[in-house]
Amino acid sequence: MAQKVRAHHNGRAVCWERNTAGAKAAARQRQSDVRASPDGLKWTQIRPGNEMAVVYGDPSKAGQLYAVRFRFADGFKVPAHWHPQDEHATVLQGTLLLGMGTKWDAAQLTATMNTGSYVFMPKEMPHFALAKGETILQAHGVGPFQIIYANAADDPRNQRPGN
Repeated sequence: MAQKVRAHHNGRAVCWERNTAGAKAAARQRQSDVRASPDGLKWTQIRPGNEMAVVYGDPSKAGQLYAVRFRFADGFKVPAHWHPQDEHATVLQGTLLLGMGTKWDAAQLTATMNTGSYVFMPKEMPHFALAKGETILQAHGVGPFQIIYANAADDPRNQRPGN
């Protein structure tokens, strides 16, 4: 939900819109604290060398806060993809080399994200990555969380068992 904000800056009236959906979702969900330990997470394989675990919330629900973790094996190539919502991500372990574009290209892996690194990815920005060492990435935001692959053949939901 957008809220119009009017203010004065240097003697001039300015107007902008502020998105209040995230704050409202947080208020609805704020009923008690939530704690998650690494050994208590339930990992689901997305494809060999890539797993996902839900830390908090339901990432498939619109307007709901969520936190998820992705675990990548050393050398795992994350195919080019984008998200219809903004993405916030922090490297918890390992190193992730990040590139921008709709096609996986090692020459375009220009950002090195070591443990503790954070990235904000605006919605619909195509990107891809390469894991160096076992890497764990935590992403959070307001759902629904979706991954749209630049090449439909890279989508594990389109792949048949044994491929």
